[in-house]
Amino acid sequence: MECTARQITAEPAPGEDCAPTLAALLREGVSRLTEAGIQNARQEAVWILEFALGATRLALQLDGRRTVRQKESQRARELFARRAAREPLQYILGTQEFCGLEFQVGPGALIPRPETELLVEELTRAFCSASAPIIADIGTGSGCIAVALAHALPHASIYATDRSQAALRIARQNAARHELGDRVIFLAGDLFEPLRRIDLEGRLEAVVSNPPYIPEGELAGLQPEVGAFEPRLALAGGEDGLTIHRRLLKDALEFLKPGGRLVLEVGQGQAGRLCRIAVTRGGYGLARVIQDSAGIERVVCLTRKK
Repeated sequence: MECTARQITAEPAPGEDCAPTLAALLREGVSRLTEAGIQNARQEAVWILEFALGATRLALQLDGRRTVRQKESQRARELFARRAAREPLQYILGTQEFCGLEFQVGPGALIPRPETELLVEELTRAFCSASAPIIADIGTGSGCIAVALAHALPHASIYATDRSQAALRIARQNAARHELGDRVIFLAGDLFEPLRRIDLEGRLEAVVSNPPYIPEGELAGLQPEVGAFEPRLALAGGEDGLTIHRRLLKDALEFLKPGGRLVLEVGQGQAGRLCRIAVTRGGYGLARVIQDSAGIERVVCLTRKK
């Protein structure tokens, strides 16, 4: 006799063989994620089942009466439990799409966001016809910006730095995943320090970075998926969110060629302040500010004065 929904929700008793159907397991997942406050509970439950069972969406729709083996249903329930605890879905599934490429993700690095693709798009437009530009990605994290740039600009030399060894491991795996391991040079260290060790001062056509920009006072109010799981090093931007941006403005002048570009991601309401800081300190001219799909000024594009 098929298990009831109430039986499925409970832990099976020792020795009890209670195999749910695909449809019942999906209902259980949707219920559990809904109770945990997940907005797109059904869609996420489908993704988790596809991943856990190796089942296609069509099978979930058309073969709902098929029973699921105990080992597979246990795996699915474990993943539902992780998501109900508000672990990011990307960490559970292990990947995230960015600029049309699939990237490995994990707790050691920030999950790539759609708005960060604007950085890649800006530099791809700027250097698509350049013969051999040298570009540095500072604070590379998962390596998504560096790898996407190497993919889009086959003649570019890409350097990527990060303080976190865990992030660099993920970044190197992503470069290898897309057969770009020989195109992106990953270096461990704080901001520009690794580039100073290899004498890149004054040689860069562009510097790009998605630095941490969450103000200190806002960290406690972040969604659980962000505040509790993603690395604080990649989030905390100091008192006003622009602590790292100020360091990037200062140090990039040493490494950019005259006319070189500095392209930085910022948080909501920060673009105007960053532009004023850059112009006031001198050394830069404002190229433009790019809005994301929500109308937020998300990317500040500066040029080093000649």
